[in-house]
Amino acid sequence: MKEFVISEAQAETAVLVGLITQTQDERKTNEYLDELAFLAETAGAVVVKRFTQKLEQANSVTYVGKGKLEEISSYIRNEEEAGREVGMVIFDDELSAKQIRNIEGELKVKILDRTSLILDIFAMRAQTANAKTQVELAQYKYMLPRLQRLWTHLERQGGGSGAGGGKGSVGLRGPGETQLEMDRRIILNRMALLKSRLAEIDKQKSTQRKNRGRLIRVALVGYTNVGKSTLMNLLAKSEVFAENKLFATLDTTVRKVIIGNLPFLLSDTVGFIRKLPTDLVDSFKSTLDEVREADLLLHVVDISHPDFEEQIEIVNKTLADIGAAGKPSILVFNKIDAYTYVKKDEDDLTPRTKENITLAELMQTWMAKLEANCIFISAREKTNIEELKELVYKRVKELHVQKYPYNDFLYQLYEEDTALPSDDAVAALPPGTD
Repeated sequence: MKEFVISEAQAETAVLVGLITQTQDERKTNEYLDELAFLAETAGAVVVKRFTQKLEQANSVTYVGKGKLEEISSYIRNEEEAGREVGMVIFDDELSAKQIRNIEGELKVKILDRTSLILDIFAMRAQTANAKTQVELAQYKYMLPRLQRLWTHLERQGGGSGAGGGKGSVGLRGPGETQLEMDRRIILNRMALLKSRLAEIDKQKSTQRKNRGRLIRVALVGYTNVGKSTLMNLLAKSEVFAENKLFATLDTTVRKVIIGNLPFLLSDTVGFIRKLPTDLVDSFKSTLDEVREADLLLHVVDISHPDFEEQIEIVNKTLADIGAAGKPSILVFNKIDAYTYVKKDEDDLTPRTKENITLAELMQTWMAKLEANCIFISAREKTNIEELKELVYKRVKELHVQKYPYNDFLYQLYEEDTALPSDDAVAALPPGTD
């Protein structure tokens, strides 16, 4: 059976295509394309050109207008004549089977959309059997409604049937439809098997979570590439893979962390992203259960990103979609070392924009809004990490006392009025103390 989603990263050149619509202005479209370029780079492609078009909504046949499609086709032909072959064209929105078929017929190159690109990256990043199973299921869910375009080279027979020469097709199914139905049956059977495997994995994970003892569970959540894994390494003194690429972390990692005299469980989860495919959210149910069952969320935000507020909204919406909204949380603004702003001239009387706000002003605004539920740090430079530990200690201690009032997991140093124990006090604990 012909593969639809590419399974290996290749050093191919790519062209990006996005739309400017009534709900998405030019600035936002460019930001989405920046993110799409980062996704393409993560998958191993090199972006050589971008195309945008203003439309009220995507064309149901070719996504962009006929003239824009001819412009893209002309660019690809010119590049090929100059010896610079374009390997693929990537569209910023999910394409239907009809759109892919029509665009591919016009451009004669590989066509991908944002969803298939994310699925490809997930397939590259999956390391454990759990993650690989979840990604494969999501790929098949994506592939199933698009199967027809894989067999357009096989024509279906037509004509009448019966003595009356009507337009029925009983007994006249061509090889294209036969192969299509065979593929559909193979995929549906495979999906049923994968769902069965995931149900078993989900059961195992649930048992593991029950066996973790009476400890508060804290989950790191946030947009992709905001520094969750780097922060995990600092707090848990572990070596979780961290890289300046999207979806560096795919498998959930859980570590036991001790701050002062207080142990708790900390999990690092997959990052969220704009237009995250629904199939991925569904397939990664067992992974996202770590977030659902957490007692406290550390929502990590990249303060240096120009659209960090929109990223916060996307994460909050995704949390609501998976049933994890309303949990106690701390907003952790990371990457303060990378924050920049444009200072306005004194004689510039135009209104200030987001680019003109200083970090100090942002800190005052958010801390006034959220009080003690937010903190500004730099995980890379280890700035304010001790303050973060104190804040986490305070919140976890409150939750621990509420949830396990008679729990003996807290060390003997624990007293209601004591401040956070010093490292010397922890070092003085009797041998054998966990």
